[in-house]
Amino acid sequence: MGVMGELPENTDLAVIGAGVGGYVAAIRASQLGLSVVLIEKNKLGGHCLNYACIPSKTMIHISDMFYEIQHSQNFGIDAKATIDPKKMHDWRMGVSEKLEKGVDFLCRSNGIEVIKGIASFTSSNTINLTDGTTINFKKAIIATGSEPRSVKGFEFGGNVIDYKQALSLDYLPKSMCIIGAGYVAVEVATLFAKLGTKVHIVARSDVLSKFDRDAVNLVKKRMQDLGIVVHLDAQPVSHTDNSTTLSDGNIVESELIVVAIGLSPYTENLGLDNTKVKKNEKGFIIVNNTLTTDDPNILAVGDVIGEPMLAHKAIRQGVVAGEVAAGQRSSFDNIVIPAVIFSDPEIAIAGTINGEGINVSKFPASALGRAVALGKTEGFVKIAYDKDNIVKGVEIVAPDANALISEAALAIEMGSALEDIADTIHPHPTFGEMVQEAAETALGRPIHIVYKGKTNETNDNKQKGVS
Repeated sequence: MGVMGELPENTDLAVIGAGVGGYVAAIRASQLGLSVVLIEKNKLGGHCLNYACIPSKTMIHISDMFYEIQHSQNFGIDAKATIDPKKMHDWRMGVSEKLEKGVDFLCRSNGIEVIKGIASFTSSNTINLTDGTTINFKKAIIATGSEPRSVKGFEFGGNVIDYKQALSLDYLPKSMCIIGAGYVAVEVATLFAKLGTKVHIVARSDVLSKFDRDAVNLVKKRMQDLGIVVHLDAQPVSHTDNSTTLSDGNIVESELIVVAIGLSPYTENLGLDNTKVKKNEKGFIIVNNTLTTDDPNILAVGDVIGEPMLAHKAIRQGVVAGEVAAGQRSSFDNIVIPAVIFSDPEIAIAGTINGEGINVSKFPASALGRAVALGKTEGFVKIAYDKDNIVKGVEIVAPDANALISEAALAIEMGSALEDIADTIHPHPTFGEMVQEAAETALGRPIHIVYKGKTNETNDNKQKGVS
């Protein structure tokens, strides 16, 4: 395939983009009997496996190990550690390569034809590849994802890099100025600070400005302890090879400038004008609850259709889109999309902890035996519920909050009540007990904290205890 002038290829489904949304859609559609062509211009697994989610969490794990080894005196461990940036880089790249091979194996095992190339629509039923190949399809799924946004005057090049490049460095920079203060900026800042890099963050307003301040304040305190300097209410104005001038007059000296202000949907050269696909004012592709665009033959999933731009959202949408393409009555109707910030401590959220008619109960990590044993007492669980005690949201600030939040997501998705969580036996001693304890506190029957009056946010400071 791929020779100029050869006959067009016919397929039931063409998927453009082999990130987590695209390859999942391809596999699900193939499982349902469709012939599938999966087109990817770069690496299978897309940003998540190769440049973002997996690499960042790999690097965070390495930085956590390195930092813990050097700061374990309280546990009777007095050790020194050195780090080999090249070996660290090789491990990080090896993880992505292994996972990419895994995706390739899965696709081929499911009978999916994988094509490396760039695709462009020429009509609502045809795609052209850059090598001249034409593909006729019955259905198509756009899963092209997103790209890091730049800042005017700080275009990528030289010492100005994006977060993907920061996570691919094979050396440790002495200093780094990060423009942006969202979750990606915080994760990158924390991991490099733990590895010994002097880090500055330039925040337009505040760190993690869209998140609960109780949680964010703990993260900011930890960042300060790590030596991260945060410039609040500041904008980058100009830069040289080794400095950044800010709107408040400060000049930040740094070896690298990392721009981490967010993502833009990637629809470049897709040929959408040759279809009925429509985009909104922000450039995101418009879809309905079946993930179908204004063109009935074309669906779209993941970052390219809008917030939240999270891999697990794309994965679920990939499943739905694959089913819809195969003619099943499926729709993207999930109630909750959990979110995790791999900060220190981690923050994980499912549902909402704010809103009219919502009550909130809080259980502190300082009252948990597991937290005390590990010296990780900075954190809490908040559980939000309505007048009927139905769980509406959970926020977890703790080690491994990323794993704990799945219980909360399931509870909200199933319409669980506080009693369902409180009366479920949680293993001891674990951080998961905090979710149970928060539910018990909301029901007015806490065991391991003492409080007076009705349980709500106003009396959290009176809650003390230990389990």
